[in-house]
Amino acid sequence: MKHTSNTMGNTLLLTQAAVIAALYLALFLPFQPIAFGPVQFRISEMLCVLPFFTPAGIPGVTIGCLLANFIGGAPLPDIVFGTLATLIGAVGTWWIGKTGIPHGKRLALLPPILSNALIIPFVLKYAYGVPDLVPFMMLTVGLGEVLAVGVLGSVLMGVLEKYGSAIFRSRQAL
Repeated sequence: MKHTSNTMGNTLLLTQAAVIAALYLALFLPFQPIAFGPVQFRISEMLCVLPFFTPAGIPGVTIGCLLANFIGGAPLPDIVFGTLATLIGAVGTWWIGKTGIPHGKRLALLPPILSNALIIPFVLKYAYGVPDLVPFMMLTVGLGEVLAVGVLGSVLMGVLEKYGSAIFRSRQAL
């Protein structure tokens, strides 16, 4: 069977997405106790910078988050809306990377931080019955995302910019 470049591109994207989802889970499982609640630090969220480098990061982190929420025993609203927050952040990061705007690397960190800080407090309120402290939880969830995405994700982004050319092909090639 002859492979076309489109088939190879699709295979690469599918493989990258699967690896990213698996990495998300691998980073989630050991730190699961601190990944949920009004004050949360989900280390695996640092992978939300990957859509900046490859569109495979979008399904990768989204599926990883979906599986983490399911395996972590989250209620259905968290599985749905928590995953949606990650998807929105991933798409925003990808879009910023695709546009090539100035300071895109730093701006690409914002969508996952903002989407989680704005959505997850409502998930905590309605899915878990956490008291109505939404503004406070926006700060605490936002701080967790700043640490995971803004700090750890920024470090990951720097490493991938230096050494990742063999891992992620140019976004123009995809």
